[in-house]
Amino acid sequence: MRGRAKDVTMPAKLPVNFFSTRSPVIDLFRGQLDYADHLRQDSEIVLYFFYAPWCGQSIAAREEIEHVASRLSDQVLFVAVNCWWNQGKCRKQKHFFYFPVIHLYHRSFGPIEYKGPMSAVYIEKFVRRVMTPLLYISSRSKLLDFLSNYEPGVLGYFEFNASPQPPGYLTFFTSALHSLKKDYLGTIRFGVITDKHVAEEISLVHSGSVYLHRHVNTSLIYPNDIMNYTAENICKWALENREMLIRWLRPHGGKSLLLNNELKKGPALLIFIPYNPLAEIHPLLDEITKVALEYHNCNKSQAAEPDLQHLGDTDSPAFDSSVPDAHMKLPETFSITKYPCCNTVVLPQWHSISRTHNVCELCINQTLGVKPNKVHVPHCNFLEIEAALDSFYLQEHTFFQVISNTIECSNFLSFYSPFSYYTACCRTVNRHFLSFISSEKTIFQTPKVAFSSHGKKDNTQHSIPHIEDRNCFIPNLHISGINITGLSCRTNKTLNLYLLDSNLFWIYAERLGASRSTHLKEFAAIVDLKEEVHYVLDQNQSLVGSALENFIKNFSILYSPLKRHLVDDPSVHFHEQRVITEVTTNTFHNTVFLSEKNVLLLYYAQWCGFCASLNHVFIQLARLLPPDNFTVARIDTTRNDLPWEFMTDHLPTILFFPHQRKEQSVKFPEDFSVNLPNLLKFILHHSSLSSSEPCTKECLHKETVLQQGHISHLEREIQKLRSEISALHQAHDQLEAQLSEARREEHRLQQQKHTLEKQHKTLQLHSEQLQATYDQKNQELLEMAEKLQELADASENLLKENTLLRILVASREGKLQSKDEIKEPLQSEQTLSEDNDVSVSTATATLEEKRIDNIDTIETEHNSGNRTE
Repeated sequence: MRGRAKDVTMPAKLPVNFFSTRSPVIDLFRGQLDYADHLRQDSEIVLYFFYAPWCGQSIAAREEIEHVASRLSDQVLFVAVNCWWNQGKCRKQKHFFYFPVIHLYHRSFGPIEYKGPMSAVYIEKFVRRVMTPLLYISSRSKLLDFLSNYEPGVLGYFEFNASPQPPGYLTFFTSALHSLKKDYLGTIRFGVITDKHVAEEISLVHSGSVYLHRHVNTSLIYPNDIMNYTAENICKWALENREMLIRWLRPHGGKSLLLNNELKKGPALLIFIPYNPLAEIHPLLDEITKVALEYHNCNKSQAAEPDLQHLGDTDSPAFDSSVPDAHMKLPETFSITKYPCCNTVVLPQWHSISRTHNVCELCINQTLGVKPNKVHVPHCNFLEIEAALDSFYLQEHTFFQVISNTIECSNFLSFYSPFSYYTACCRTVNRHFLSFISSEKTIFQTPKVAFSSHGKKDNTQHSIPHIEDRNCFIPNLHISGINITGLSCRTNKTLNLYLLDSNLFWIYAERLGASRSTHLKEFAAIVDLKEEVHYVLDQNQSLVGSALENFIKNFSILYSPLKRHLVDDPSVHFHEQRVITEVTTNTFHNTVFLSEKNVLLLYYAQWCGFCASLNHVFIQLARLLPPDNFTVARIDTTRNDLPWEFMTDHLPTILFFPHQRKEQSVKFPEDFSVNLPNLLKFILHHSSLSSSEPCTKECLHKETVLQQGHISHLEREIQKLRSEISALHQAHDQLEAQLSEARREEHRLQQQKHTLEKQHKTLQLHSEQLQATYDQKNQELLEMAEKLQELADASENLLKENTLLRILVASREGKLQSKDEIKEPLQSEQTLSEDNDVSVSTATATLEEKRIDNIDTIETEHNSGNRTE
């Protein structure tokens, strides 16, 4: 009989300790969540580490948690809970989608989830922020230190003299914990001012007032009359109105859109620095913060308050004595506000053959001439720029000059508003000037600045020369002379500044072009996702404030001298014996343009499946073409960047660069199938095209010789192919013969198989019959065995009865002998008294017989009882 297989489920193995028994972390490896909650009631700060024993990230974070626990175990209770054990309460009550998960509790407030890097220093920093969410500021020096930090700061003023817990203090304390719950990076710092005089420094008078400090924009005071004074509202108000001049990026390493979402906001300056969150001082970070503050400080922008100190010296070549009122102060009625809107305008010269341009910086300024009751500074908008451009183009003829390096700034009224006028600073530049911006030698000298007026006259001290006028167009003037203050408000290429810890995210820096062999992990790059370019700060320079300032300035100017960084694949190894040449960013120019061969280039990617299917076609093509005249190459576009004119957005793409006509590269038609005949026709057709110049007899002779060489080479290759085809035919015949033999052998084996199957069925029937006979005989033997067992039992009983009878016979024989012995002495007496005792003897004998019969009856009954048992 055949048994049916059953589904077997192996029970889960019992969990074991995840942390060592000597660890300061309490390990609840059976998922005892109720016991964990019981432990939390007796501790002020508790850290829960929810893990899965099989999770690699949980295993990696275990050592980091132990390191933090060894430093803070006297102040914080560390509890690890196995949330994967299926019989534990943690698995039943918690439903996590990832591991590990860290939750912190501050007394009854929580949970506060930590989502930062699983590094000991970062975890410890966050735990300390939860332990002390407020910084207590009792002096003016501490206040200055708090306000000078680049992170947003929220200050609350509370008088502790009257009460140990002033009204609103607990709410403010809870709001600080709420901010950590919503922002795990902890970018907003909360502080408490306890001194009245210190609070007056930031205009806090009443106890319970809350102040949000901002470096660039106006600082704010919490509006108690509009919003309820609750922890959630304070946290929400701070998060919505905070000022983020520079942000930390901490990608968690998994699938995430963090970098993509940030880069979509605009050009980004990514700065990689080694960072220790527990360090008390960060000199490099302070220097970067200073640059960020100056970059965003639009209230002191050069556009609003232009730095024209070089005009103060009458001996300076930049001063034009033809403007006697250049240093006169503006009348109060025509003061310029601090928020102008500027736009760069490029005007060509009158003649189409001219190689010069006039570049102007057109700015909108607000005047307060005839003041209405309330004058609001308008925001810069498209309509104002459009009106300014209309007024400017109507007078553009006044800005055309002969070739000169003079900057002329002019003011003219708006045609649409009596309260606005425009300022235009223009100069003439050579179109080919950009080709030698970076050259050490130049023919330009420092230009002179002249002023003229159109419409309403105004002192030109407040004119706004564009940043290019003092850097890109004037090479002798070093770029450091440009003030970076408020540059983000004076350019349409405003940068978002980001910081990344190079100890954790150096792989991103390497992908952007950082050196893999450097020991000092400091790197800066500007990534412009919209333009699909990125620029790298020279790694030979130290990452200091001045280098960052120049890097930002060079990016911000109109004609940026920065060169697009081309990513190269350093993992490519070149082999001389390879049939197809592998091209990288560094070898592209030498392989394609400097080579004296015809080059066929394939653009591919590792993820492109169709590209991989073409490999055998290109290998055959490379073997057919003469290596002295043709090169078959390929380039991985995902790992190598090329100049824009050689990039492609379609894979696979095939380009052909003919010899001596590399600028006339040809793309393989997309509607043609990529096979060997089509590729050969395409190459031969475009490689034989003549140049635009007439060919001489010598040229024709060379072309004929070249064609004959190609023909002979192809004939040799055709002969090789024919020999290979004949060899393939012979192999095909041999394979056919082997296949026929294999078919005959298969037929014979099929017959043997059928015969064996019949024999197997016959044997199976015999086996079933024998099995039935065996079962029958086995049953008969069992019955005979039972009968024999009964006979054996009966025989044993008879033997016992026979033994008892023998014993009785022996006993009766003994008694008879004793009677005979008694009868002999008494025989004489019996004779005498025979007559008298005849009756007595007869009675005695009768009684004796009866006694014996009774004894026999008892023994018989006893034997019957034994037999029954």
